[in-house]
Amino acid sequence: MPNSMTGFGAAEGPAAGGRLRVEIRTVNHRHFNLAPKLPSDLSALEGDLRERLRREFDRGHVAVHARWTEYPERAGGLAVDLDRARLVTARLRELQSALGLAGDVTVEMVARQPDVLSTTLEAAIEVPWTEVEPIVGHAAAECRAMRAREGAALAVELRHRITLLAQAAESIAHRAPDRVVRERDRLRAAVAELLDGRPIDDARLAQEIAFHADRLDITEELVRFQAHIAVVREALEADRPVGKQLGFVAQELGREVNTMGSKANDAEISQQVIAMKGELEKFREQLENFE
Repeated sequence: MPNSMTGFGAAEGPAAGGRLRVEIRTVNHRHFNLAPKLPSDLSALEGDLRERLRREFDRGHVAVHARWTEYPERAGGLAVDLDRARLVTARLRELQSALGLAGDVTVEMVARQPDVLSTTLEAAIEVPWTEVEPIVGHAAAECRAMRAREGAALAVELRHRITLLAQAAESIAHRAPDRVVRERDRLRAAVAELLDGRPIDDARLAQEIAFHADRLDITEELVRFQAHIAVVREALEADRPVGKQLGFVAQELGREVNTMGSKANDAEISQQVIAMKGELEKFREQLENFE
């Protein structure tokens, strides 16, 4: 069953001594389009991420958001200058004694003094792809499961549209032969009126009727239309991406409907053609979400 391009999946797991959460959101797009939002620690893994998700999703805008829910331990961070702290403590106590101040020198007071505490550059964390890949894989699997459910619902809708189109084509096929009979009678009456009682050249009249019958014939269009319908039904049962294929078939269906409309020469057939164009437009709109 073909998939939708709309989906969401999330997973969380251990990586590099911390915990990483990965969320994947997909929407429709003509091609595979990855939009990663990764912590700086994972920026080097973007290529691996692209290749992994390229195998999961044939088409769609794929937004990936990864974040640490528990940060890995890092080398560096906050440093304490104990010599400086001792010096600051001694000087504060001297000041307290000299001025006769009450209270005591606290840790908070010492820590607030310049150069007692200082930050150091944190060492970069090397996060192996082998630890990130399972988390990405679980998130992708959830996303694909949602895309499959959406795809099944879309397939039901598309089958309904195709059924309506097939029924309209059958109605036109049933109605079409009567047009030739009506056109023959119309021509015969028109010629008889023009001749005003003089004899009719049946051979010439037969030629004209044959010419108009050929001009109005839509048998080929109906045969091709039904063939395209069969292709759509087969594609909707396939377990592969069919969005591009169905987009092309929808164009061909539209081409046949337009030709039938131009050859209609019949009010009822013209109404059917208008209705078919409306169903085809709805069909194309739903195809925008098909992988």
